Amino acid sequence: MKQERKQPALRSTADRPPVAAAPRVPDISGALRRVLTLCDRPPPAGLPKRLDALFRELQREKPPRGAEETGDLIWALWTDHSEPAAVDAMHAAIGQIVAKESDRARDTLDDLCARYPDWAEAWNKRATLAFMETRDADAVADIVETLAREPRHYGALAGFGQIAMRQGHPAAALAAYERALILNPHLNELLKAAEDLRELYAARPN
Repeated sequence: MKQERKQPALRSTADRPPVAAAPRVPDISGALRRVLTLCDRPPPAGLPKRLDALFRELQREKPPRGAEETGDLIWALWTDHSEPAAVDAMHAAIGQIVAKESDRARDTLDDLCARYPDWAEAWNKRATLAFMETRDADAVADIVETLAREPRHYGALAGFGQIAMRQGHPAAALAAYERALILNPHLNELLKAAEDLRELYAARPN
């Protein structure tokens, strides 16, 4: 008598390891148009007035207090808030990002964006985290939100350029870098990156 071979038990769907979803691909060309449109708008009235003077300083060839110190003051104002709880949460998020505690940082920043939706830096920090995690579509979306609230945010523009390069869109990266350099012409690494891209296009045959 022929012995029946034992059939392997079927695994239920619940027992199978989850299939990782493919990362969403950002629409770089569409986002660039949106980003440049936002940068043409005047800053909202609710931003600290001191920012206006600091950005005027950055336009000088030699800012009176030095470009680095002026930039630090701008970042300090961007990360500040009228509510101490918001400032504490922002500092916590920055510490979590530095410590590579991504899940905790994501929760903190999601909460900040929900509780203080007009705060540009909450969106920018969430974009930074998404960039670090290579969630480029999420990062681009948060960069757009950042610039809608602070159209002079050269850090967000530089981040968009980095994402555009990673996604294979050097022309969009150059456009973002050049707009960032209009706002802060003292960003040496960005100056070099923009110059490299200009040389790349100059070397291409017509």
